[in-house]
Amino acid sequence: MRIISRYVFRQAAGSLSLILGSLGGIVWIALALKELNVVTSEGQDALMLVKITSLALPNLLAVIAPFALLIATMHTLNRLGGDSELIVLTAAGSPVSTLARPLLLLALLVALAVGFVNHVAQPWSLQKLRSYIIEMRADLLGKVIQPGRFSSPESNLTFHIRERDINGDLRGLLVDDKRKPKESQSYLAERGTIAKQDGAAFLIMNEGHILRRTAPTEPVQIIAFDNYTVNLDSFEKREQGGAHDYKPRERYFDQLVNPEATSGLYKRYKGQFRAELHERLSNPLYPIAFVMIALAAVGQTQSTRENRNERLVFGFLIAVGMRIGGFAVN
Repeated sequence: MRIISRYVFRQAAGSLSLILGSLGGIVWIALALKELNVVTSEGQDALMLVKITSLALPNLLAVIAPFALLIATMHTLNRLGGDSELIVLTAAGSPVSTLARPLLLLALLVALAVGFVNHVAQPWSLQKLRSYIIEMRADLLGKVIQPGRFSSPESNLTFHIRERDINGDLRGLLVDDKRKPKESQSYLAERGTIAKQDGAAFLIMNEGHILRRTAPTEPVQIIAFDNYTVNLDSFEKREQGGAHDYKPRERYFDQLVNPEATSGLYKRYKGQFRAELHERLSNPLYPIAFVMIALAAVGQTQSTRENRNERLVFGFLIAVGMRIGGFAVN
């Protein structure tokens, strides 16, 4: 690589690192503020807050990285033009590849990083995040909820216990679930126990009733039971198909291409599996496309008297429109 190419690469890579670090920090803080209820209402420590926010970060960084590269590339090209370095390169007879080669190399590195996140880091982090959520649900019932108090880990979901035995069993258990607009159900049990098996947590209730209303105009159905088991995974905000029935974004590439025949999510939402597959294969192309757009917009030699702001805005809007179009198509 020629000296000027190395110079352009260092300038663009430095800007990319600064922009990506800044945007990543802002996103992490936003996630931490959003999940602050993990500490305040679900009784977890600050370490758990750091874990779940950090695990959610790779998914967002895969979207942010191409835009950070676009901004870094445009900034570098605009500065080279403003300092008359592009004019000097053109006057010296340097071909366009002298400027394009280091930027495309940087785009290729970002594309490889985005592909790694999409196919490896993102599924791993989201599957790990799900296990932490299940663990928090179990801790919420088994350790956090105080006897005689109503606790709401999320809107329209309420837990209450009369007392807790020395061995951890729950006495006088009430679970009221009204998260679905037209359906509500309440669990009343004399005794409850938390059990974990195969990476999932279960609430085992004894000697109780279920009060269920399937529509506002329908009468309440009362179901008596001696023993009733509820998968705590069903108390998550996200719709799940089972303890190991991962959503499309939580799956590795082979799990996405060849989903298990027993997957309830795949049977109901085959289109989402196809869309996720297309998204993962197309995401690494955006960094390369963005660099090409930046080169076309502000990579040309111009006099220092000419206004480059219009070209910057025009190129940025084209790139943003392309990405929004990708989201819309997906």
